Amino acid sequence: MGGGKADGQKSEGKAPARLRELLRIPDGQGVDLSSYDASATPAGPGDKAAGLAATARMGEHLTDLQERLWAASTAGDRRRLLLVLQGMDTSGKGGTVKHVIGLFNPSGCRIRSFKAPTPEERKHSFLWRIRRALPEPGEIGIFDRSHYEDVLIARVRELAPRKEIAHRYGEINRFEQSLADDGVTVVKCFLHISYEQQLRRLLARLDNPDKHWKFSADDIDDRALWPAYQKAYEIALERCSTPRAPWYLIPADRKWYRNWAVSKLLLEHLEALDPQYPKADFDVEESRKRLLESV
Repeated sequence: MGGGKADGQKSEGKAPARLRELLRIPDGQGVDLSSYDASATPAGPGDKAAGLAATARMGEHLTDLQERLWAASTAGDRRRLLLVLQGMDTSGKGGTVKHVIGLFNPSGCRIRSFKAPTPEERKHSFLWRIRRALPEPGEIGIFDRSHYEDVLIARVRELAPRKEIAHRYGEINRFEQSLADDGVTVVKCFLHISYEQQLRRLLARLDNPDKHWKFSADDIDDRALWPAYQKAYEIALERCSTPRAPWYLIPADRKWYRNWAVSKLLLEHLEALDPQYPKADFDVEESRKRLLESV
């Protein structure tokens, strides 16, 4: 990324200081997904074993930052983090939730998977159900799919007029700006999988009876619409990557790299927030004295 093209991803040993600079979609620029290598490992560890080890090592630091974020909220700090995961089927949204969010304390996480809207949700604006699922101060929220479904599948499947869909990009930008203004750090990750790798993963599901529950005939229908989905994602990434809520493109053909990259992005954002434990609002020494006297 640093230029945004696949060629820029090949210099794996020459990454900038922060992964979020390397993987970030440039604001306001056209996006051509075919120019990004879905199997690349920009700035990543050398191989799968190193990647798994590096991801595990981040766990303790992530847990510490999460606890500090929660502790700060008890003293009135309104800051929280929202991870948005989008991608084609089999790109690994669920796997990312399992392997990356598993590094956190689940009691401080709010995870929501967005499927087709319910009859009740259809009565409201497309952002209504999103607002109801936002993390509270001190929490880490995770969206497996999100409000972007209403400019992705809605566009491809023609579930709404094009004029309405065009209007939604602006609504999304204003909504995400309002989140940032209210202390929400929005980390939007597009998990970029190749057409060939998706086929391999779908076949693997068919080959394993224990994975049949994850397979749907709709997956085959959606593959026939691959070009339309790629175009829909390109438009969404271009129009909705903003200074306060940028998009990050995560090469997702290699699961270990995907998990490492998302973990590293979360770590960088939490480090930038640098939440602090609140100072005691009581006399510590007096409390110690009283406690010892009670023995």
